[in-house]
Amino acid sequence: MYTDLKDQLTAELAQIQEAGTFKHERVISTPQSNRITAGPLGRDGAEVLNFCANNYLGLADHPDLLAAAKQALDERGFGMASVRFICGTQDLHLELEKKVSAFLSTEDTILFSSCFDANGAVFAPLFGPKDAIISDALNHASLIDGIRLSKAVRYRYRNADLEDLRAQLESTRAQNDGAGARRTIIVTDGVFSMDGYLAPLDGICDLADEFGALVLVDDSHAVGFMGATGAGTPEHFGVSDRIDLYTGTFGKALGGASGGYVSGRGEIVALLRQTGRPYLFSNSLAPSIVAATLAALDLVAGSADLRAALFRNAELFRRRMTEEGFELLEGEHAIVPVMFGDAALAGRIADAMLERGVFVTAFSYPVVPRGKARIRVQLSAAHTEEDVEAAVQAFVASRAAVQN
Repeated sequence: MYTDLKDQLTAELAQIQEAGTFKHERVISTPQSNRITAGPLGRDGAEVLNFCANNYLGLADHPDLLAAAKQALDERGFGMASVRFICGTQDLHLELEKKVSAFLSTEDTILFSSCFDANGAVFAPLFGPKDAIISDALNHASLIDGIRLSKAVRYRYRNADLEDLRAQLESTRAQNDGAGARRTIIVTDGVFSMDGYLAPLDGICDLADEFGALVLVDDSHAVGFMGATGAGTPEHFGVSDRIDLYTGTFGKALGGASGGYVSGRGEIVALLRQTGRPYLFSNSLAPSIVAATLAALDLVAGSADLRAALFRNAELFRRRMTEEGFELLEGEHAIVPVMFGDAALAGRIADAMLERGVFVTAFSYPVVPRGKARIRVQLSAAHTEEDVEAAVQAFVASRAAVQN
């Protein structure tokens, strides 16, 4: 049996190679930072500037986080070897849940191994056949997969299109023989990670109020640095008190390790502790990660300078790349997509960039739509102005080398 399957898989892999969309992993042999040692699989690496990590505040190798993690290893051990409700809850877990709730101004928080798990846990316990889930067309894969686990009726609206969202909300009124959906929830990313666009949360909340819907925001690419205190896109839009559920990760701006959460209404979080399958059947978050995340939240509380540096870098990169004639997607986020259209071209540019000492990653179908291949540049507070200019010059030189 496997002989036939092997031949089929070999042919599929060959097609991916021929299309120029085969994903080659670069191997990093240093801590995550603005400068890393990286190279192709199986080859020695070289020091390069890193412009493709979610390390927005530069905390992934921060000494305070490392010290907190080391102390937790000494005092609380390596891992819990259990799930939370059996014997896997430490006081550190409870402390982190309280700190996240205070940071986001929510009633309660529940921790997960990742935001993917958080999004996989939240829908099935809350929404059944009589309910409606309305999802943005560009939502993260974890939201899409989590919604699929629910038996709710599913609707999709065009990315950030409030008129189409209104139409989908109106469609829910036909459910249950015209009685309307029992429960309705609008689900959106706070920041759409391939484009750097922000969801129009103020308009979404207005529609939710009008139609009596709940709102869930996955704020993974905003928590820690968007908004006046870094509490994310709801704070940025002034609607924090109108969001029913936040999901997010500690694996990006908040230290770059792992772990995720659902935060929001107390009764919803309480139900997830009883019925959320990824919570009930996955090991507890490691103590070292919990302790380091607590330290990260303490740093974020005083990180106004880091946030300012991040957005200065993003503005500088956008301005300089525009001056050099590159096509960028508009935005205000630290994600800056540089558009090339052709997948093979984007891949060659990324390879040429690495040769010039700048690590970036090309994205193509199925991660982004066909014909929309790009290099997604991600700025960090750890980058200097000189780093940003070096990246711009590497783009210029790589474009010339590939075109010749």
